Amino acid sequence: MRRQLHTFFQRKCKVSLLFLLFLALLVHLVMDLALPATCGSCGCDMKAVKALSVPSGSPVLAGPKKLSLRILQDFSGSNGSLERSSQLQGRAGELGRQRRHGEGNSGRTGRSKLEALFEHPLYNIPIPAVTEKDKLFVVNPMEKFSLRSSGSDEWVSSSKAEMLLPTGKTAYDTYPTWLKFHVGINRYELYPRRDPLMPTLLWDLATQRIISSVQKTGGTQLKLIMTFPNYGQALFKPMKQTRDQETPIDFFYFSDFERHNAEIAAFHLDRILDFRRIPPVSGRLVNITKEIRDITTDKKLAKTFFISPAGNICFYGECSYYCSTEHALCGKPDLLEGSMAALLPDKTLAKRRSWRSPWRRSYHKSKKAEWELNPNYCAQVRKTPPYDRGHHLLDLIDMTVLDFLMGNMDRHHYETFEKFGNDTFLLHLDNGRGFGTHSRDELSILAPLRQCCSIKKSTYLRLQLLATPSYRLSDLLREALATDPLAPVLAESHLRALDRRLGKVLAAVGRCLAGAAHPDKVLVDDVGSRV
Repeated sequence: MRRQLHTFFQRKCKVSLLFLLFLALLVHLVMDLALPATCGSCGCDMKAVKALSVPSGSPVLAGPKKLSLRILQDFSGSNGSLERSSQLQGRAGELGRQRRHGEGNSGRTGRSKLEALFEHPLYNIPIPAVTEKDKLFVVNPMEKFSLRSSGSDEWVSSSKAEMLLPTGKTAYDTYPTWLKFHVGINRYELYPRRDPLMPTLLWDLATQRIISSVQKTGGTQLKLIMTFPNYGQALFKPMKQTRDQETPIDFFYFSDFERHNAEIAAFHLDRILDFRRIPPVSGRLVNITKEIRDITTDKKLAKTFFISPAGNICFYGECSYYCSTEHALCGKPDLLEGSMAALLPDKTLAKRRSWRSPWRRSYHKSKKAEWELNPNYCAQVRKTPPYDRGHHLLDLIDMTVLDFLMGNMDRHHYETFEKFGNDTFLLHLDNGRGFGTHSRDELSILAPLRQCCSIKKSTYLRLQLLATPSYRLSDLLREALATDPLAPVLAESHLRALDRRLGKVLAAVGRCLAGAAHPDKVLVDDVGSRV
């Protein structure tokens, strides 16, 4: 009898335990069904990418200012911009509307400071008349651009195109925006001040479907070349740091990270300074799975994808620095911020000459470059071609001002279009090592200005204008960056640093003027009576 009772209670306990497990499972299922779907906020819906629903945040780090190398690299777990994606879809849609219509008021009432700046006389100094020899490309006006219905991306010449242009249209109207940008490059500017193409080109960079992603050869850190259906291409630099992280003071300039937000901010800063020598750049949220891994034909890149212990998609590619599992780029779970820069025309079509900067750093841990030891170094530079005539040296000093404002110490080379010889502007490419620090200013970047004591009068007058309350540089850049899909692009501390550094540039010019026997050699007149 005792044995039967024992068996009965054992069975009853087992049944009760199974019933409790079943009840718990049922409760979980009911809770899952009752809660709203949150697929968009975790980044698994491709529509979130297409709608550019994720402006970037600025997560505040609780750690000390001097971050360790590992903390500096581990950004994927604190990417606040991705965690807030579902809450910001409406704002991203508004940013897209502003971009397509060229609006830059970023939702503020009253007149835009940026619009007022571009209406100022200093920003309306006419460039010389552009002749055929001043254009990078001389285009056949009858050549149309079309994509075959088969889906292949290729040119179709006017003799083969099976299309009639609508009334009032020209062959130029058939070109995609990236090609119009290439065709518009001339001896004096990369793009015009009031370029009607710019909002559309930036929007294309942020939204065009990506059909190919491969690694860019060369360089110290990972970059990708991405191709669009209309045959356009862009250079993608992935996010490596959050907005608030500063480069540790013990880092050498040549081992610093390349930052995606620095590329975005540099483009807009260059435009505000009226240089217009950086190709257009937009922020973009990229799906690592669908827009890189699944479509890449790069076998070396394909081998580096993996799933992290947190379940995120990661990759690292091949490069000289930071390309390993310890420095992998990880999505949340597969969405990753990055900058998309419009590529310049292929070098086979428009050759570019690379120039070694006379003020190049030593790129050595202990050695110094000659300009760091010789205070009269500029005198011998002035005797050396191409700096011995024309405006080449003054253009280099313009670039120095740009680099100092954003804290970029990595300007070892620059390029020009070979077709125009030495009588053209310098291209301000590769700005990813800017905006790494905001708490300190590297005055050595200003060495060309301080040693040569020369600057274009137009540049100086614009810098003075940007130091006034009505046209404060930080306000203008904040407004310009507000229309980017990854806004806020810069932390406020970096914007405040711009105003401080601008004051130091003007002070350096002031010292040159105070000690100059001939002030016209300090402020080289390049405007005459045009202002």
